[in-house]
This record gives sequence, structure tokens and C-alpha cells, in this order.
Amino acid sequence: MRTHQPGFDVPVYGVPADLVRARPGDAQPLPDGRMPLGRYDANGQFVPYFDRSQIEDGALAGKGLEIAWAADPAELFFLQVQGSGRLRAPDGSVIRLGYGAVNGWDYTGIGTIMAQQGLIGTGPGQYPGSMQGILRYIHDHPAEGDALMRQNRSYVFFRENPQPSAVGAMGVPVSPRTTVAADPAFVPLGAPVWLRVDRPQVSGLWVAQDTGGAIKGPNRFDSFWGAGADARLIAGGMSAHGQALLFLPKGTLARLGL
Repeated sequence: MRTHQPGFDVPVYGVPADLVRARPGDAQPLPDGRMPLGRYDANGQFVPYFDRSQIEDGALAGKGLEIAWAADPAELFFLQVQGSGRLRAPDGSVIRLGYGAVNGWDYTGIGTIMAQQGLIGTGPGQYPGSMQGILRYIHDHPAEGDALMRQNRSYVFFRENPQPSAVGAMGVPVSPRTTVAADPAFVPLGAPVWLRVDRPQVSGLWVAQDTGGAIKGPNRFDSFWGAGADARLIAGGMSAHGQALLFLPKGTLARLGL
């Protein structure tokens, strides 16, 4: 919903104006050389930006940042994990949301936490490690689920997306069954990638067109499946292991001295 209505109580925030990168000298640079994200407090000191718990407890309320309202906090949480998506209102209208910014805190995978706590598996009282299984746990245990989500201090802000598809880190729309997110420290954006893994749906040729807070390392990729029930089912349960082959123009490695 674009306005706050009964039953739609979860704000979807746009990018705050006070979310900035530190000026040189005000903080330690990140390993990639960029300055960290945060904010300047009332005393002019650079401090970390509000984390998920602070934001959900109202740190940004009343600042006019709400671009929509959602009904289910767990669904919004996974919309943030995906980085883009759609909100469907009761009247059938659709609000397309694209990635705007992140608050600067490191991403924590709540599925990993659940696995460490013995909540994921096939035994009595355990849940599948898919998105659907984690959602079911959160809905079955609202208080524990809220505490679990808050352990991921990372928080994504959105922009309304006028395009029919999500826009990736290259600034162009991403394509279902074609686009993967990759770590640009190892895989240059725009590079073709051949995935040879133990899931036939994802094996084959993809193009690295996006990035993500959880996509770190030379052999970590996140496949994009588009929108709709089928895409949700495939993406929610997607976990594959295997090899990734990066295609480079002929002579590139020689020119780089590798």
C-alpha cells in the first residue's frame, strides 16, 4: 500500500538523506578502499548508521521516508535480502521496488543461525533451509522470528522502480534465467559465467550483472529468476554446489601478466 492502512503496518523506507560515506580522515577505509557508510551525529561525529533493530523500533519514523507499507515483516525482510521485488496491493495494483542503498552493517544470514541452533533439517520440529522453510518458522514463532531477523543488522532501503524488471549494479535491467549477482572483486560485471553445478535449473551460461551484500568470494553467485510463483519457488529453495568458469576475451590473462 502507498498509504498506511489497517493491516499494512510495516514501513518500506526510501534512502535517508543522512546516510552518507565518511569523509576521509573521519573513519577507517574499508578493505576495498572505499569509506564506510554511516551518518554524522548532532556533534558532527561520524557514527555507524542505525541498524535493523533501531530502524524497526522507530529511528526513522516520521521523517517522510515511507514509500509504501507492507503487511508482513518477514516478507519485507526477504524482499530486502533479494534487493528488489514487488508489492501487490489488495486492489491488484503493483509497486515495483528497486535497490536504493544499504545501511552499512554487514549482512548476516539467518538461515546459518537457524542451522547452528538445530532448527533446520528433516527431524521433528525442524524446518527446511529454503526461504519458504525459514518464513514458516518465523510465522510459526513470531517472537523468536522477530529476534532472529534482528540478528541481521543490515537493512536495505528501496527506490520505486519504473522499469518492468529490476535494475542491477550495472544500471541496466536484469533478466530472468540470465543474470547472476557476483563479487566484483573477483568477477568483472558484464562477464559471461558458465555454472556447472548439481542443480540442472541453474547449470549453464549466465552473465554477471549484479552484486549483493551476501555475495562474497570468487565462487559465490546468486541467480535471478524473475517474478511470480514459479520464480519464488525456484529461488526460495535454490542451493547448488559445483564449479564456475569465467569467460574472458582472448589474451586478457597474458596482458595482465597472469
